[in-house]
Amino acid sequence: MLDMERVPAFIMIFEEREVIYMNIKRIFCDMDGTLLNSEGQVSERNATLIREAEVPITLVSARAPMEMKDAINALQLKGIQVAFNGGLIYRIGDNNKIIPIHTQIIKKNTVSKLLKGIRQHFPQVSLSYYDLNNWYCDKIDEGIRYEHNLTQQTPTFIHNEEQFLEGKINIFKIMMITFDEVNMRELEKYLQSMDLPEITIQRSGKAYLEITHALAKKSKGIAYILRKDELLREETAAFGDGHNDLPMLEMVG
Repeated sequence: MLDMERVPAFIMIFEEREVIYMNIKRIFCDMDGTLLNSEGQVSERNATLIREAEVPITLVSARAPMEMKDAINALQLKGIQVAFNGGLIYRIGDNNKIIPIHTQIIKKNTVSKLLKGIRQHFPQVSLSYYDLNNWYCDKIDEGIRYEHNLTQQTPTFIHNEEQFLEGKINIFKIMMITFDEVNMRELEKYLQSMDLPEITIQRSGKAYLEITHALAKKSKGIAYILRKDELLREETAAFGDGHNDLPMLEMVG
């Protein structure tokens, strides 16, 4: 994981106020590996520099809104944010209420088919999923504990496995965690063999494999904001370190 304390390409634009000279009117930023440090937090120094720069920032993340909240509060962000790799474009309303602007969910029957297949063929893989306000699991395993320690979020526990594997409506993301690289490659191959055109399967770091809707792309969220705010690509900048950040990086100047 990259730490902004050691990545001058990002923080120098705030330290030297280069955002002003570059005429940058909005910055799009990934979270894990880019904005967050190794503890999964925005350092106080970086938060202060970013707030003082007074350049609008949109977080563009694979995370759920609940997992973005601390960073949004630390940076005092007020505008539109992008979650679930573009599956959700939203803003924060009164009392920290999540107000969706655009959603791209996975159909319930597709969710159920995926969950049952993964559990049948890869029972050792940590399996969970997200809707707008909840993170669901039916086992507290190594992967769930790892994610909890990283995000400080507590999952909603479904005690009945059959009920869990049926899934729910309005699911944005299915998340799998395995620390075994061979197991990860076999899982990815299996999911691709299911040939479900509605979904996108993306690796996130070494241990995560995530499923979102095929139309959930970080670039979609950026395109929406560019249109809404009438921004030129040349007036924006983006920062990210993962494969799923490439469409975002290609969208900006």
